[in-house]
Amino acid sequence: MKKILVANRGEIALRIMRTARRMGIATVAVYSEADRNAPHVRFADEAVLLGPAPSAQSYLKAEKIIEEALKLGVDGIHPGYGFLSENANFARLVEKAGITFIGPSPESIEVMGNKLSAKEAAKQYNVPMVPGIEQAITDVEMAKEIGRRVGYPILIKASAGGGGKGMRIVEREEDTKEQMERAISEAISAFGDGSVFIEKYVTGPRHIEVQVLGDTQGNILYLFERECSIQRRHQKVVEEAPSVILTPELRKAMGEAAVRVSQSCNYVGAGTVEFLVDIDRNFYFLEMNTRLQVEHPVTELITGLDLVEWQIRVARGEALPFSQEDLHINGHALELRVYAEDPMNNFLPSVGTLERYRLPSGPGIRVDGGYEEGMEVPIYYDPMLAKLVVHGATRSEAIQKLKEAIAAYEVEGVATTLPFGAFVLDHPAFVSGDFDTSFVNQYFTPELMVERQKAAAEVASMLALHLHLENKKKLKVLGATESNWA
Repeated sequence: MKKILVANRGEIALRIMRTARRMGIATVAVYSEADRNAPHVRFADEAVLLGPAPSAQSYLKAEKIIEEALKLGVDGIHPGYGFLSENANFARLVEKAGITFIGPSPESIEVMGNKLSAKEAAKQYNVPMVPGIEQAITDVEMAKEIGRRVGYPILIKASAGGGGKGMRIVEREEDTKEQMERAISEAISAFGDGSVFIEKYVTGPRHIEVQVLGDTQGNILYLFERECSIQRRHQKVVEEAPSVILTPELRKAMGEAAVRVSQSCNYVGAGTVEFLVDIDRNFYFLEMNTRLQVEHPVTELITGLDLVEWQIRVARGEALPFSQEDLHINGHALELRVYAEDPMNNFLPSVGTLERYRLPSGPGIRVDGGYEEGMEVPIYYDPMLAKLVVHGATRSEAIQKLKEAIAAYEVEGVATTLPFGAFVLDHPAFVSGDFDTSFVNQYFTPELMVERQKAAAEVASMLALHLHLENKKKLKVLGATESNWA
């Protein structure tokens, strides 16, 4: 594999290209008119304009991407995440064109891309499931019957969905009809598929996912877990590895369950199996993401493995040269997704120009970004500016390092999730590890964040005054005076 086209943009495109360059592989960038001067375009060896800014006219044009890849003699296409990364038809078209798709097979993507077929496949491999019904329904009375059987609250979920879309929690039977209609309507709008299924809503859940890696020889390993419970609108903002609540026994059980899920669809490459863990530490299969995850850097930092490198090596037929027993957790890693969003205004996107944009640096600090000072944050794409990732010997050290990195991260021109990240890291529930997916609803308000910022500013000013007064007490060197000495 001598040349790879990265069918994506921004920070993930750059991240993939850096590994490819280190491996001696040439790269091709694709871009929209809005991204003409983006860093990933300049970094690549070659670049191709796909079309206007909207995704449907650029980054989602599968045939155009493959056509350009063939013109440039590309050997492999890496889809990154988002856009076409979990599109089985795209993967099939890439293979049909004689180009290697750097990811799982189209069949694996299809099975795991639908939550119902994914549950059916995993169930055959004895993977724990949340009580509910594994078939699409539209009948309200049937939904009520399921609710009575498994017990309220229940969760209505779009079978073709993700990212919290087409999802409704129903606390009482009398609310079932309204919430089901909303879920179906949102699922049709977001995915063109209104089928939904129902399961018991797990109270106090932790969202924990397991990284897996498989090769074409049938070897599948788990690369430990990531804690992803700090979310807003069912989407992750802060992730860490390992999880503070997993015992070695539970880690092994979840890892082996993730491997069985992967075996159920003959998985090849890097993928993620997501679980819910309840307050009694029972775990249940949620879904499988058949691609690289946004939060993959925390796994890389605790394992020492470059997941993009192994995606490429596995795609070109190499066998994994290490076993499960060779893998060990080294230290602790944390990631904050730095979104151009306003935590003071319900995390709504904040577009504008990055008038000042300076990144933190230092030992144990990693920033995967796709923006530079002076660039505009467009309205057309996901508003993530960068991933701020740190690694420390312990969880406490990693938390402190991330707090310092947030303080050193300078952004002017747009609102970001940096202050929210600082709020999370200072909160007793997060520090103690006693939190779940309801953290934002339970603990966060804009007013509380402002209060904490004021308190921190007061402490800083008091410290500055103390240092000033202490400095005044010290002896000063006398100024120059006249002398008779020559």
